[in-house]
This record gives sequence, C-alpha cells and structure tokens, in this order.
Amino acid sequence: MNLKSLIPVGRDRGSTGSVNPFISLQREVDRLFDDFTRGFPVFGGNGANLVPSMDVTETDKEIEIAAELPGLEEKDVQINVADNLLTIRGEKKAEKEQKDKNYRLVERSYGSFERTLELPSGVNADAIKASIANGVLKVTVPKPAPAQTKKIEVKAAA
Repeated sequence: MNLKSLIPVGRDRGSTGSVNPFISLQREVDRLFDDFTRGFPVFGGNGANLVPSMDVTETDKEIEIAAELPGLEEKDVQINVADNLLTIRGEKKAEKEQKDKNYRLVERSYGSFERTLELPSGVNADAIKASIANGVLKVTVPKPAPAQTKKIEVKAAA
C-alpha cells in the first residue's frame, strides 16, 4: 500500500499546485485539522477546545482508524464507503446548564464534521467494522489480498 492512499482527500485533489509531496501533505494535514475544528466552539470551565484527533495505522492484515469523538455515541456517527473512499460523519450537540441563587445560565453548542480517507483498491466494504466506546471511534478495514501473478503458457500456433 502506498502512503498516498492514507492521505485525506482534499477539495483540490486534481490540482497540480505543488511538485513537492511533503508540502502537499502538510497542506492536507493543515486543512484536515482546520475543517475538523470548524463547528466545535470552546466551552466548559477549563476553556478546553474540542479538537478530536484521528490516528491511522496499518498492520499486515488491516488498516486501523481511531478518532477521538468525546461525548458522541453510535447514533451520532455515520460511516459510508463508496468508490474506495471511507467517509466518517458526525454531529456534536452539547448543553451546559448552570443554576445559582440569582441566575440561570444555559449554553448550547452544535457542530458537525466529515472526514474522508482514500482506501486501497479491492477493499471489501462488507468486511469493514466500526465501534465506539468511551468517546473513541475505531474503524477496522481488512486489507485486500495482494494481486496474484499468473503465468500464461505461450503455445505455438497450429
């Protein structure tokens, strides 16, 4: 599998803006985090920004994707596969209520995200598994079997 297949798909995928692949990779990673944090405002007493991270690792048999999605449940996340593209979508809804003797404060925030990763060709979409527990989404994609080379015997024409 080549590294290109694990790079998130960008909006300007077909453009030939840069010859250096590391500059292109850096731009894609920057765009990934910029897009992911859009819609996740700062809230809570500690000022922590809800910035979920995503790890993609590869073993001999599978590709493992882990995304931190704090506060989300299986009903909040949708995963689709089409044309060797795996798309993870979700929506975050948070509500904070604070009551005191003289006031009541209610804050609500909403945000959605979408991530797309290119998978190697030949992946069996029916074999992809996903689970979410403790705010971590784990997606397991079995790698396709390597292409087999078959030798064709050449015979003399009769």
